Amino acid sequence: MSKVIAITNQKGGVGKTTTALNLSTFLALEKEKILVIDSDPQGNLTSGIGIKKEQMKYGLYDIYAAGVPAREAIIATGIPGLSVITATMDLFGAELDLLEKNERETTLKKVIEPLKKDFKYIMIDCPPSFGLLTLNALVASNSVLVPVQCEYFALEGLSLLIKLLWRIRGSFNEGLDLEGILLTMFNRHISLSKQIADEVRKVFKTKVYDTVIPRNIILAEAPGHGKPVAIYAPNSPGAKAYADLTKEIMNDNTLLI
Repeated sequence: MSKVIAITNQKGGVGKTTTALNLSTFLALEKEKILVIDSDPQGNLTSGIGIKKEQMKYGLYDIYAAGVPAREAIIATGIPGLSVITATMDLFGAELDLLEKNERETTLKKVIEPLKKDFKYIMIDCPPSFGLLTLNALVASNSVLVPVQCEYFALEGLSLLIKLLWRIRGSFNEGLDLEGILLTMFNRHISLSKQIADEVRKVFKTKVYDTVIPRNIILAEAPGHGKPVAIYAPNSPGAKAYADLTKEIMNDNTLLI
């Protein structure tokens, strides 16, 4: 049994890649088999998880553009149980390739289907845009995890995103659900952070995780060393927050076949 979760927000800099990287790591540390897919051409998750260029024979672009079997693109990380499908700048060209395909929005779904029996969770790190890469991720997923930065306009952008998700649900993936909303970059010393958090909880209620990710410099430093925060600084506030988030998600037993 497995669950596919897309991590997305049309706004950049809200903690999508940080969340995909660290949540997948902590899930793997709980003895689960996890696959994380880097669907952002910037490839920040790929480098942040410590994958070197010489390790990447194939990546997500090769799956989309050349039909390389997904299993051949899976790379084991240095963390037991955690595997990755990588991204490079070539992935920018995948959207052009997809435009020429029939049923272009279901390409990733078909790729992921045979992998489900091998992994309990498959996480997809989406780019900060709503092109065909993100659409493919949403069509392939059971649910969506939305990181939201605690700042002005967060609620407005979130409402727009939710409306778009329901449109995708109606047109392409009727089973798509909102996994949860994750408040990120929270600064307890700034009243605005608390105001935004309260507003989001007021509107979205139980869909907002209890865990809040603090603004923590360690979370920004760790990917530069090619390590998730659980490995780089396991006792840091950021690591503790993602460990707590992992427990919340594991306590939701709605895994799908």
